Amino acid sequence: MAVTKAPEDAYTAAPFVPDGAGLTDLRRAAADCRGCPLHRNATRTVFGAGTADARVMLVGEQPGDQEDRQGKPFVGPAGKLLDRALAEAGIDPGEAYVTNAVKHFKFTQAEPRKRRIHKAPTLREMTACAPWLAAELALVEPELIVVLGATAGKALLGSSFRVTESRGTVLEREIHGHPQRLVPTVHPSSVLRADDREAAYRGLVADLRIAARVLA
Repeated sequence: MAVTKAPEDAYTAAPFVPDGAGLTDLRRAAADCRGCPLHRNATRTVFGAGTADARVMLVGEQPGDQEDRQGKPFVGPAGKLLDRALAEAGIDPGEAYVTNAVKHFKFTQAEPRKRRIHKAPTLREMTACAPWLAAELALVEPELIVVLGATAGKALLGSSFRVTESRGTVLEREIHGHPQRLVPTVHPSSVLRADDREAAYRGLVADLRIAARVLA
């Protein structure tokens, strides 16, 4: 499929998303996405992982350092914590589809050999990447979306979303033209940064148990 680079005043991944593609072809096409500038510094595109028959889709913000290096979502410390919390809540991590609102790692770096520091994507960047998430949702058709953190919530539910106001509740919204049920919670990386990590972890598990009851 012939595509052209999006002009800087109209960032969008839409020209790179093939019509009628399955997850394998979507993943392959996403590797060549140039829909916004984030691809320039990232190592690779980090597409979603899981099967098209997954009942639950977990949507985070963007890949982190380890995800960018390995090319898989949620494989770093936050991902390992999330897997543990899911299992404790009664959701098999292996049966979930996991992805991010933005598919490239955005970071700052003082010097080439210094640690890469996560930087939150802008609304413009989330909007540019939205066609990939819309395609994933259309293929997987999850019974439930677990929204991980404020940035993912804004990408799916709009800029007025506040995770502190809606975490642990079941929402019903139209997302990319389809009715969806969603349970928002915090991003697992926020648990790792919390002063009281144990309390933050218990809060995450409690929210995920609500999601498990929806799926029961």
